[in-house]
Amino acid sequence: MSSTDLSRPLSALPSVGVRVLAFVAILVSGLAGGLIGYSLVELQCEGNCAVPEGIGLLIGAVMAAGGMAVVAVLVMRALGEWREISDREKAGHASNTSW
Repeated sequence: MSSTDLSRPLSALPSVGVRVLAFVAILVSGLAGGLIGYSLVELQCEGNCAVPEGIGLLIGAVMAAGGMAVVAVLVMRALGEWREISDREKAGHASNTSW
């Protein structure tokens, strides 16, 4: 093991950069979903539409952000498993896959 391997603490958490990137992706997708929901209601509504537009904005934002949160969690878990497999191979342990 090199000195850089010893300095990194053992943790299942993804790196700070990956977590920040996932958070930003969730915020951006929530913004995009809110804009889509608002626009969808705005195009179909006539007259005073403030409440329906707000509901469309809220539902669109929550659905898009929730979907992106699921994707972000799956990506971070996959990265963690990939790192674990890579660490095992570097340590000389055989992988436990039998293909």
